[in-house]
Amino acid sequence: MSDLGNFLKDNFEQFDGAAAFEVAIISLIFFWILLLLRGTTAMAVIRGAFILLIAAVILVQAFSLPVLEFLIRNSFTGLLIALPIIFQPELRRALERLGRTGARAFGASASSHETIEAVNAAAIDMAKKRIGALIVVERETGLQDYIETGIPIDALASPDLIESIFYPNSPLHDGALVVRDDRVVAAGVTLPLSENAFPGELGTRHRAALGITERTDAISIVVSEETGRISVAAEGQIHGRLDDDGLRAALERLLAGRRNGGG
Repeated sequence: MSDLGNFLKDNFEQFDGAAAFEVAIISLIFFWILLLLRGTTAMAVIRGAFILLIAAVILVQAFSLPVLEFLIRNSFTGLLIALPIIFQPELRRALERLGRTGARAFGASASSHETIEAVNAAAIDMAKKRIGALIVVERETGLQDYIETGIPIDALASPDLIESIFYPNSPLHDGALVVRDDRVVAAGVTLPLSENAFPGELGTRHRAALGITERTDAISIVVSEETGRISVAAEGQIHGRLDDDGLRAALERLLAGRRNGGG
């Protein structure tokens, strides 16, 4: 048996109840991380690394390659250091989600019914007129870094205000509008674009809407200028072709629903 085989055998012989408990806990943590990475480019990186590792182990066992065996046995420390660097965005998102869970336990605020109705009415009207729009509603994760890229506004959210900002040829038409605590706080905001695979018919607004929800717990509402369709993005997922009832139901569930512990 090779050195690698003896190494594995020695470790399995030390496996007891406490070790089994530790393995279970670590497995749950890895499962949670994989759920967070599902559908992202990081998952493709992990899949490629896993395939490469399996192939290397098979080669070592089949052809007794001592140098490759040495590299495999001594590379895990380096990998532990490299993983937080490679997957920094995903780890940050995981910690933010954990923090948001704690915030909800202490009764985080929810958007009012008036704000939901204002966003819903404005989106429906702009969809009928084929006016492109991108509205972002802040939740527990602060958006101040992104807000500072836009033009400050401090006004109660209303359909007329929202529509006037996105009126064609308006200086703020191409950016995002951010709503915080029932008030429009900024317009013309620049958002990060999603790096994930995207249907070709969806443009930059949709990529930005998805991108901000991949990094924060914000909710994005997009009105397509080309088709007049309305989409809502949340938790790195986008749901399109919403009508009046569908949009209102989505906003109530994602925003107002947090009063009752939902969302």
